Amino acid sequence: MSENHPHVLIFPYPAQGHMLPLLDFTHQLVNNGVAITILVTPKNLPILDPLLSRNPSIKTLVLPFPSHPSIPAGVENVKDLPANGFRSMMYNLGKLRDPILEWFRNHPSPPSAIISDMFLGFTHEIATQLGIRRYVFSPSSALVLSVVYSLWREMPKRKNPNDENEYFHFPNIPNSPKFPFWQLSPIYRSYVEGDPSSEFIRECYLADIASDGIVFNTFMELENVYLDHLMKDLGHNRVWSVGPVLPPGEDDVSGQSNRGGSSSVLASEILAWLDKCEDHSVVYICFGSQAVLTNKQMEELAIALDKSGVKFILSAKRATKGHASNDYGVIPSWFEEKVAGRGLVVRDWSPQVLILKHQAIGAFLTHCGWNSTLESLIAGVPMLTWPMGADQFANANLLVDEHEVAIRACEGAQTVPNSDELAKLLAEAVQGNKVEERRLRASELRKVAINGIEEGGHSFKDLAAFVKKLREEATKIETNF
Repeated sequence: MSENHPHVLIFPYPAQGHMLPLLDFTHQLVNNGVAITILVTPKNLPILDPLLSRNPSIKTLVLPFPSHPSIPAGVENVKDLPANGFRSMMYNLGKLRDPILEWFRNHPSPPSAIISDMFLGFTHEIATQLGIRRYVFSPSSALVLSVVYSLWREMPKRKNPNDENEYFHFPNIPNSPKFPFWQLSPIYRSYVEGDPSSEFIRECYLADIASDGIVFNTFMELENVYLDHLMKDLGHNRVWSVGPVLPPGEDDVSGQSNRGGSSSVLASEILAWLDKCEDHSVVYICFGSQAVLTNKQMEELAIALDKSGVKFILSAKRATKGHASNDYGVIPSWFEEKVAGRGLVVRDWSPQVLILKHQAIGAFLTHCGWNSTLESLIAGVPMLTWPMGADQFANANLLVDEHEVAIRACEGAQTVPNSDELAKLLAEAVQGNKVEERRLRASELRKVAINGIEEGGHSFKDLAAFVKKLREEATKIETNF
């Protein structure tokens, strides 16, 4: 560790949507002279391969995943978990506290800071014990964290415990967002007073609020009011917006196609198919790394795509261990033959960044996960929103109501869309009267996002300011020793 090369421990949460942006941010830190150790459990080590191959100086700290009765042996990432195992994962990761402390105390040149995911608030206590800084990395929007922090501090309850549609209002947050109970964070909704895992999770969120600062994968022009709000709410200005954090080598077809897993179609084949399509004529459909449509949802989507007449790429995820395989992820047997030539079905992983950047893409039907949202914005692609859970409802509101770069298609993980209505929306997304207006607004956001991460831009400056902070803290620790 030195003034020029501070040493930082990076601790990502083991879910793909959380790991990838923090690993991309890690690449940026390395490029700015920060020495890195990444904490990872054995099963997730392969996800680091692209980063480690580009940055051989990065060290890894591989710690065995703690056992827990509610988590099957060998399962150590959210993608493999049963649907009810998310809370158990958060609680269980807290058992890494003592192994992390032991590693720090035995390391000849221990890190001067910890950067960990927003779900790993227990690392704040570790940093406090060690006399170093802990910074939060948020793969979610500033709007979402504003709401989440308000929930865990205030702990509002429903007036009617059985009313899933009761609205929760947040008048202290800009634009006074409100959500029905069923759209709030599922982790908050499952809180049980006095339950050890519930109390641990609340303590983690409160520790995030008390942390030494938050790094957001967002950009000022998209969320300035919420970033400003958080600075006032937290009582300090240690809030850095460094996004959109782009994957290294984003134009590398082989690298991007292997970024998140295997695919049934080669990236080169997908791009060759898109090359034959007219500009802005294709709808891309994908619901992220975790959501799997029910068979009924898939059937209505298939009928809508058939009726719409649009060209499309459908990224269809198969059922995982957390789903009843017979009820999820099955594409109707008639579908692919009937739409042959007009549509392309990609099973499992699809090279989303490459697809969205292609000039043939005219719209994106998305679950509104934050990574997908930013990838669509950086490509200048308008969206159709189908939020299903977690932070996605707030993200959809931001896109539809505040920036008008999207239109609502459906909402809810179990909601079955009307195929006639969805077909009309799909067709209008690439050839409707207001397409150009949305495309223009998306293009404008794309420009400010790109300008922000280039030299002199706001995100560029915030990254530089954060790295400077890391160097200053590292120098203080060295001086004290």
